Amino acid sequence: MKNIKLKYIYVAIAMAALTGSCSEDFVTIEPKGSFLSNSYYKNEQQATAALVGVYDPIRKNTGGFENLVAMLNAGSDDFYAGGGGASDGNGIQNFSTHSLTSIIIPGSFWNDHYQGIYRANVLLSKMADVDMSADLKVRFTAETKTLRALYYFNLVRLFKNIPLILEPLTTSTMLTVEQATPEAVYAQIEKDLLESIPVLPTSVDAATGSGRLTKGAAQAILGKVYLFEGKNTDAAAVLAQVNGTPGAANQYGNKLLANFSDLWVTSNKFNSESLLEVSHTSAGNSDWTFWGSGKDEGNSLNIMVGPRGYSRPANSTAEDIPSGWSFSIPTQKLYDAMKNDPRFAATIFDMKALKAAGKADYIPGYQDTGYFLNKFLPRQTDVRTGGGNAELNYKQNSYIIRLADTYLMEAEALGSGTRAQALLDAVRARVGLAPVPVTLAAIKNERRMELAGEGHRFFDLVRWGDAATALADRGFNAGTDEIFPIPFVELTGTKLKQNPNYQ
Repeated sequence: MKNIKLKYIYVAIAMAALTGSCSEDFVTIEPKGSFLSNSYYKNEQQATAALVGVYDPIRKNTGGFENLVAMLNAGSDDFYAGGGGASDGNGIQNFSTHSLTSIIIPGSFWNDHYQGIYRANVLLSKMADVDMSADLKVRFTAETKTLRALYYFNLVRLFKNIPLILEPLTTSTMLTVEQATPEAVYAQIEKDLLESIPVLPTSVDAATGSGRLTKGAAQAILGKVYLFEGKNTDAAAVLAQVNGTPGAANQYGNKLLANFSDLWVTSNKFNSESLLEVSHTSAGNSDWTFWGSGKDEGNSLNIMVGPRGYSRPANSTAEDIPSGWSFSIPTQKLYDAMKNDPRFAATIFDMKALKAAGKADYIPGYQDTGYFLNKFLPRQTDVRTGGGNAELNYKQNSYIIRLADTYLMEAEALGSGTRAQALLDAVRARVGLAPVPVTLAAIKNERRMELAGEGHRFFDLVRWGDAATALADRGFNAGTDEIFPIPFVELTGTKLKQNPNYQ
């Protein structure tokens, strides 16, 4: 936990990082001056600023170069790392070939999540003394615990053997921290969520609260946690509360969008299918001086997945899109699996076909297949014209969990039966596909088609025990590559031990 010491113990309660907002709609607070823990957290405004700080690391999903979606895509069988060359981002390149080491692994996948946990622990420790209504304290506590649970869920899946820290670290305790068992971490995740769900709101004010956690979002996280623990009965029960009647609106008003492609319209934020969504904005004026620091608020995945050097003739009917960096390159295997699926066009941008037809051209990047991730492709209409660097200020939000995902998770947890069939049918019917008998194989395939490029595939393969077979041509070693190595700097001078088979 050495990095936590350097970044967060000696920096006055981490408030310097609260200059951004977790949502364009939630709250933007810029603390002035230096705040010390004995003089802060005194009123609602200060507690709100602290809560925004707890939310901020959720942007790890698609913010910064070291974002979860690009990284996890690269380690799956459906995408290559791509980029400009074999050394363009050593972490993402080596995860794509499953050759990570404790030196190469980007430390932010560890630190950014513990940053959120540290902020959560500080806010929870101060909440009793904040001068605000009891109802708000209850809600803030529930949101904070849910976020802490989400950050721990990411950490335990990424690294497995991690410290479980529930109080703010101090200079006298930080170097004595030891790892907990994965079972203990999962138990705490469950505890945080089960305590929070009863008191979280069923909905939020769209004008002021979009992006904040709701009861349905926390239940969706809990259902996913149970599924990863193999507690299928519990998973099915809680996900049924989220999903309601397949194809209809659930108890919170969530419903599958009628058109799959509408999920990827940048302006269609916080739509009815969204359960937990990461907010991005083009108004943050993000630039290279602080890109990836946690204060930048743009969607970095957008520029990362665009084709390099994109151009088109003046009379071309091809879409005019900005050039990008050619990361998250779809494999030929994914193309072949999806080419006859109705979701193909919304998922894969077929640059190869456009080039062959003379409608557009590009500069092939590393591991080029001629295909690009259309769900997150940058669009000219979204290019920032104000302050900051245009490349870093795309505003498309990204989903952490959406309703089609929870439908398929519940179907998987059930395994068979009328309800499982109805859940699978609803996902397929939305895109005009006929029913197929519900089996685990059918559910696996549907997740692959429905969620392609959203960062779920690698964890799905590991959960199903399919990673060694699916990733055999990537150098995947069973018993090692299911998890990341712990960054070397975190082991130095601490009691932490490296994960098995890593140096």
